[in-house]
Amino acid sequence: MASELYNTIDALSREKGIDPQIVVSAVEDAIVVATRKYYKTQENLRAELDKETGKIRAFAVKTVVESPEQVEDPVLQVTLDDARKIDPKIEVGGELQITKVTEGILGRIAAQLAKQVIFQKVREAERDTVYNEYIGRVGEIVNATVKRIEGPDVIFELGKAEARMPRKEQSRLESFAIGERIRVVIARVEKASKGPAVVVSRAAPELVQHLFQTEVPEIYDGTVVIRAIAREAGERTKIAVMSKDKDVDAVGACVGMKGMRVQSIIRELRGEKIDIIEYHEDPVTFAEKALQPAKVSRVTVLDTTDKQLEVVVDDSQLSLAIGKKGQNVRLAAKLLGWKIDIKSEEEKRQEVEQQMSALVGSTSTPLDSVPGLGEGLIEKLNAAGVTTVEALADMTPEQLEAIEGIGPKTVEKISLAVNNYFSSLEAGEAASIAPEAEAAQETPAEGQEASAEEGAAPDSAGAQTTESGAEASAGSLEAAAEGVPAEVGPVDETTVQTEEPGEEHAPSEDKQ
Repeated sequence: MASELYNTIDALSREKGIDPQIVVSAVEDAIVVATRKYYKTQENLRAELDKETGKIRAFAVKTVVESPEQVEDPVLQVTLDDARKIDPKIEVGGELQITKVTEGILGRIAAQLAKQVIFQKVREAERDTVYNEYIGRVGEIVNATVKRIEGPDVIFELGKAEARMPRKEQSRLESFAIGERIRVVIARVEKASKGPAVVVSRAAPELVQHLFQTEVPEIYDGTVVIRAIAREAGERTKIAVMSKDKDVDAVGACVGMKGMRVQSIIRELRGEKIDIIEYHEDPVTFAEKALQPAKVSRVTVLDTTDKQLEVVVDDSQLSLAIGKKGQNVRLAAKLLGWKIDIKSEEEKRQEVEQQMSALVGSTSTPLDSVPGLGEGLIEKLNAAGVTTVEALADMTPEQLEAIEGIGPKTVEKISLAVNNYFSSLEAGEAASIAPEAEAAQETPAEGQEASAEEGAAPDSAGAQTTESGAEASAGSLEAAAEGVPAEVGPVDETTVQTEEPGEEHAPSEDKQ
């Protein structure tokens, strides 16, 4: 029959949830410490608890050597002859146990010291037990009771251990009352100087997953699978689900009839918003779904290696797609596991225009590449700082006329030459217009030159162009400047008449 002392140790072990042998070892170590302090010795001391009688025997242990010459430390070693005086059967190399008297001599101080040692050993064993029990349960949902509130932290009772919920692991929508039972997630187990600290959470995505498994039978039996969860506790949660059965609607199963299933989860989370999204393997389609309730115009994969997407939405949908403080796009990116660059249609258009401007600005074609410009005109343009075809094409007629030596007719000539040059580039020709276009435009050009010459100075017969002829020539130039071949035939004889004596010529409109 076990002694009363051993029964007490066994009861303590069951209460603390530790092995009784750990408590027995703690008691034996305490007796060794008290005995060493009483005898003031450095001997190798040991203690043994007799389970039947409840008595604890302390003794010193010495190693047996054959001769006195082999004794290096008399405190730890003893010769064979001296050892056999105590134990006749002992041999060389054995251990001699020399009993130390403990009953009635240890006193109150030694007993207090033994008590401290026992408590320390029991606490260490209890910490190891708690750590070993909960380290393998990280991520598990457990029921806990609110024990007390310490500042921003909430302390829960988990049964054998206490758990702490720091502020960052709490939802801003929730408040707790002492004695309330709630479900929490074991977030992590930390080893500290004061013992293992079990940290629980109400902000972890695993809590939402557990609630859906509880409320939705299709998720519990594996028909509907939760593929990803992104959560900001107290604000919004996005959950992506997929059905393994084509006849089962994954989103509908999670929502439930009249939203009963999801409403039950929302009540558990104190009103946190939940977006249920159908999962897609295609990241483009998945991104469109993940950014709901915003409507996405188009999604482009920028980099598959770094997982980058570009999303373009309508200008009116930009704020909705980004969400409050970027919450919607942040949760969508976390749900997809991709980086999302979101832009409005206007921002995308401006970006494309900038790229096109940079592309156009990077090219520079000299003016002598345009066949229709003469050397004198090129020199005037260069003197005014216009050295490239691109710069010339960007100038307005008013800006060209502001250059010295260039009038309206020269502007029309420049416009015609530049348009012909760009038309030839569009047609895939490097330096000239297509033969058909050149043939169609040759006649009005000759007609314009003839009209310009006649308008500039009278011929030997004193003839000059009439008003109608000048208008016809100007119309031809305008049509040519727009890139449309003008149907101008040869100059009619009726458009030339002999100048009356005494009349002055009409001054030329060209400044050349």
